[in-house]
Amino acid sequence: MRHPYTRTTRRRLAGAVAAGLLCTAGLAAPAVATPAQDPVSPALADGQALTPPMGFNNWNSTNCRAEFNESMVEGIADLFVAKGLKAAGYQYVNLDDCWALPNRDADGKLVPDPVRFPHGIKAVADYVHSKGLKLGIYTSAGTKTCNDAGFPGALGHEYSDARQFADWGVDYLKYDNCNNQGVDAKLRYTTMRDALKATGRPIVFSICEWGENKPWEWASDVGHLWRTTGDISDNWGSMLSILKQNLPLAPYAGPGHWNDPDMLEVGNGGMTDTEYRSHFSMWSIMAAPLLIGSDLRKATDATFDILDNKEVIAVDQDPLGKQGNVVTSEGGRWVVAKEMKDGSRSVALFNESGTAQRIATTATAVGLPNARAYTLRDLWQHRSYNTAGTISATVPAHGTVLVRVFADRQSVKNPPAVELGLDGTPLVQAATATPLTTTVTDLGRTTAEHVSVALSGPAGWKIRPTSSTTAKAVPTGRSLRTKWTVTAPSGTPTGSYDLALKASYRSPSGTRVTSTLPFTASVVVAPPAGTSYLGDLPWMSTANGWGPVERNTSNGESAAGDGNPITLGGVVYAKGLGVHAESEVAYYTGKACEKVTADVGVDDEKGASGTVAFEIWADGTKVASTGVLTNAMPAQPVTADVTGAQVVRLVVTDGGDGIDSDHADWADARLTC
Repeated sequence: MRHPYTRTTRRRLAGAVAAGLLCTAGLAAPAVATPAQDPVSPALADGQALTPPMGFNNWNSTNCRAEFNESMVEGIADLFVAKGLKAAGYQYVNLDDCWALPNRDADGKLVPDPVRFPHGIKAVADYVHSKGLKLGIYTSAGTKTCNDAGFPGALGHEYSDARQFADWGVDYLKYDNCNNQGVDAKLRYTTMRDALKATGRPIVFSICEWGENKPWEWASDVGHLWRTTGDISDNWGSMLSILKQNLPLAPYAGPGHWNDPDMLEVGNGGMTDTEYRSHFSMWSIMAAPLLIGSDLRKATDATFDILDNKEVIAVDQDPLGKQGNVVTSEGGRWVVAKEMKDGSRSVALFNESGTAQRIATTATAVGLPNARAYTLRDLWQHRSYNTAGTISATVPAHGTVLVRVFADRQSVKNPPAVELGLDGTPLVQAATATPLTTTVTDLGRTTAEHVSVALSGPAGWKIRPTSSTTAKAVPTGRSLRTKWTVTAPSGTPTGSYDLALKASYRSPSGTRVTSTLPFTASVVVAPPAGTSYLGDLPWMSTANGWGPVERNTSNGESAAGDGNPITLGGVVYAKGLGVHAESEVAYYTGKACEKVTADVGVDDEKGASGTVAFEIWADGTKVASTGVLTNAMPAQPVTADVTGAQVVRLVVTDGGDGIDSDHADWADARLTC
């Protein structure tokens, strides 16, 4: 078990759910970002949640631990005010599971836990309201909630519980799906909608049935938002899987009815700040609810900087209420564009991959009219530039560049946008001078003047230019190309190392601009000749949905070494890689290898659960794939020709239905060089 509130656990607790109800969204084909017609119209028409709700929920940081209590909740409300989050638009302070006692009182009423909430829920609501904020609460559309302790759910008590919530001053209800006794989902959620309406109190209704019955198709007149996926977790693979499931649902979102890909993990520690910025950027361009899931009492300045980025929040909260549409997604290089009420477009250049990638589009491709020039506002740099129509950037691994673009006759008052780039992936062998070429390209309508560039790396590395690092002028569409040699000291261990490309230039009006591209160089070793087990070779990088990639065991979801023997179809394998979707393992092959072979499938330890797909990539080309595999299928042999590739990547995707139970094995995986 991952934690006591995963989707896997919820399925076990859900009761007699009718067969065939499970239905999750796979990733649709990329669509051109033209304004989508809303296929649903909100029938609630109550003026609530006209923009996606913003606030806090304790679950991702505390679960059901004792630290979830009255003091914490009130402390979060204090921090909303003190840290400027209230001013940025965060409004709801929401309680999740474990706030009640396991049993109702003699009158069938819910009883707040007197240890956690000694003054009761109404007192907490009053405190939160005194700060100009609102309080949310949680229960389940079943006989019990989702926690194993068995707290009371609202099934059969809808009107009584709704009345209690209203009397306490609750402003938001998250309504979960556990222990539902097989009762039709639409009926259960509609009953609570009617119960909330009967109280006469405005209460935002958050449907949390995990997307299993496609609520986006029926719930616009039932709730204000609906979960589209299983629970998020604080890791890259989980966030990525949920993002891919939610993106195709853009036509169903709008004022008063929102797709909900679950709460934010920003600041909980399982991802890098770069990944958290991607998380926040993509949730915002998807017009998703922004519910903080980290304990703000312990949050770093970097966490507050992400959560308090008002320009990114404005993308999420745009009153037009459009969810961003996928423009392109080839090779994990995503362009997602969102129409804004003022006619501009917000555009996310999102890099799914583990290496820096150039991602490019145009103003017309994202739906803007033809114009001579455009203003491009970088929402993380908080700077404005002019562009002739190209929107592009070299985006760091797992990073996102988020911009807002609009046609603007006055755009040339801003400096020209420049793109910093790399030719190829920097792969460095210790004590060997490795050539690298960088570019500074003018994307604007005006000339970049007095351009200079510098490249820096770790202490002890030798980085030397072998061509010019300056240019008097770089006109529109032209580049300053600089050649370098990069040498890591002898004995440098294999792994990834941080470098930075910094460019400086002046606009025609004299404004000095600096721009930095952080990227990683991989110190690699040549692969051995002959055939080797991949589980015995050093990898360049890994990304995994749960826990680390395991060598020669299955994935155990937590600490390194917690897996079991790799087992597929009853066959035990001594060698291989144990991963969990979404997963990627990259190996340096140095153009010296010919073939990868493996037996692949979902590990037997997951029983009947798990759906995955395996892919092998040679540099930027997919050279083998399995399609979707389930646990019921026997191990599938995979062979890939990787001749001439510098890097081979073993990729496992979630099969389009989320990453629950996706223990995937590269059994007997071998590399021939």
